[in-house]
Amino acid sequence: MINQERAKSKPQPFGNTGTASILPGDGALAKNQFAAFPKDEVEQSIPQRFEKIVRQFPDRIAVKTADQVVSYAELNAMANGIAHAILAKGSTSGQSVGIILDKGIKQVAAMLGILKAGKFFVLLDSAFPQDRIAANLHDSGARLVVSDERRGAVAKESSDNDLECIVIESVDVSGSARDLRPAILPSDSAYLVYTSGSTGQPKAVIQTHRNLLHRVMLHTRDSRANEQDRMALLPSGTSNAITHTFTALLTGATLCPFDVKKEGVRRLAIWLAAEKISVCLISSTLFRSLCQFVNDSRNFPDLRFLRLVSESGYTTDVELFRNHFSSSCILIHGLSSSETGPLCTYFIRQDTEIPGNELPVGYALEGKEILLLDDKGRELGCNEVGEIVVRSRYLSPGYWRRPDLTEAKFKLDPHDPEKRLYYTGDLGLMLPDGCLIHKGRKDFRVKIRGYGVEIAEVEKFLRELALIKDTVVVARQNEMEETRLIAYFTSSTQQSPTTSELREFLIKKVPDYMIPSAFVRLEALPLTLNGKVDRKALLEPAKTRPELKVSYVAPRTTLEEKLCQIWAGVLSLDHVGIHDNFFDLGGHSLAATRVVSQVIKNFQLELPLQSLFQSPTIAAMAAVIMEHQGKRLGEEELERVLGDLESLSDEEARRLLAEETTATSRRARHE
Repeated sequence: MINQERAKSKPQPFGNTGTASILPGDGALAKNQFAAFPKDEVEQSIPQRFEKIVRQFPDRIAVKTADQVVSYAELNAMANGIAHAILAKGSTSGQSVGIILDKGIKQVAAMLGILKAGKFFVLLDSAFPQDRIAANLHDSGARLVVSDERRGAVAKESSDNDLECIVIESVDVSGSARDLRPAILPSDSAYLVYTSGSTGQPKAVIQTHRNLLHRVMLHTRDSRANEQDRMALLPSGTSNAITHTFTALLTGATLCPFDVKKEGVRRLAIWLAAEKISVCLISSTLFRSLCQFVNDSRNFPDLRFLRLVSESGYTTDVELFRNHFSSSCILIHGLSSSETGPLCTYFIRQDTEIPGNELPVGYALEGKEILLLDDKGRELGCNEVGEIVVRSRYLSPGYWRRPDLTEAKFKLDPHDPEKRLYYTGDLGLMLPDGCLIHKGRKDFRVKIRGYGVEIAEVEKFLRELALIKDTVVVARQNEMEETRLIAYFTSSTQQSPTTSELREFLIKKVPDYMIPSAFVRLEALPLTLNGKVDRKALLEPAKTRPELKVSYVAPRTTLEEKLCQIWAGVLSLDHVGIHDNFFDLGGHSLAATRVVSQVIKNFQLELPLQSLFQSPTIAAMAAVIMEHQGKRLGEEELERVLGDLESLSDEEARRLLAEETTATSRRARHE
């Protein structure tokens, strides 16, 4: 066990006490408005806790999107309607039900409705490849999905014929104010979260009602949550996203979903301020991109807590926080996983001094005990690096239909029959005061833009290509401390696949975050003396343009030349061609936001983020910019001419001249 004297001496994180002490970022909470989450309320079902909140705050806003708002009473009625529709199908209790919907009110209602019906949900990202969705539906055993018409039809086509679909738009919510009362135990399954699997097949982590409620309790105490909060929902489909959704809904706060991929980071900065967001959960990579659009600390006066998740944070992130956020905001760094939930947290104020040059992940949370073990299973002392092992009764039951993997990662606690041990595969070092430093992974599992990825799964799919003889994928960090995948491969013939061909193959198999940013062809993979791949000997990819299906074509105009410079700078390449696809060059959604923001800055025009996805080459983007510039110039000229016409007295003459001016402007734009 952890040294008890050492544990007693550590400073207590303020978020774990459940008190309402006056702290930076508390604001109105100085008046004791902290929404207490009693520990005994963990021992119930999620619908029970939600229905309690509905009774307390029926008219408060539960979820707010750009075009729709629902109160707690309205959301509860929607969920009840979905639950009745599920039960009308005659399905048995404890059954999995898939969800294929965009992030927003309908998705939240579907999650609640499935739980109210006594089932457990499988949240499937609608942006995933069809094969991936079909594989997850098949593995989960779901015979029913809640979706819209289009996505439901796609799901049925890609799976067995007996899959049924509840079209959410057709669900009747009239007379759905009465809550259902299914018999749900705290230990019953609530949902499955699929993550990348080392065997090439995604694996699903099981979560129970008790575990989710315990996670919500910890987050509620950490962020001093209350019904006045407005909580931003940025991630989608991950364990963190689900926990954060229910943290808002089970405390009476307002959940505010935002689609970063669609709207872009620049819009996110504006939205956070305009929506008066008070609690924001954000990946470390997205946080760094956000800081590029924050001019000073006055941008987010309502933001109390900013929680970094999904990827490791660095001391440089603390400097960004100090430079761009106010003294009323607190930064939360920590460590969590789908299998364990939050393990520890570290609270950072503007004046917090960071010990050493590594950003700690903090102190163990209530109900979680952290051990550090060596390769022989012996517990280590302070300042020694070992595997992080978690002892708790609030661990996942294991992996869905994977008893072998569950047995390998989860062990019974010989000292307490109510607790188990989970071997995380992460390395850590404990400081004398009980503060944990994360030291990376033992294996080849990494986080890419907030998603866990097993490198072996990416390698498996690449090996399916006939032209690939062997391959190894590694994770490297770029200049912005973002983790990216690099694939090194040898070819089975003289004919080597291009980067474009490799991407086209993978995009049909895996989500976009699992596609490597660069592909490097080698004559042979470097080996160690033991005959294993020497990953340390794999050199960083050159900054040269990759081999694509299209030939290199140099920029023809000043506009194209400037765009080439922007793309090359964002993608860290020495040059790009005007017909090169941005994503074939290694671009992704966050890189796209940087390109669009620079285009807006350099050309003084407003472009949506989707413009790059729709026009992913320099030539196409240049045409879009010229069209916008021509439209703007035409409108300005028309406004000037119409202004001059005000001095004329003949209304008919002004009308005819205005029509002629409009026609001239249109011709100029077409030319």
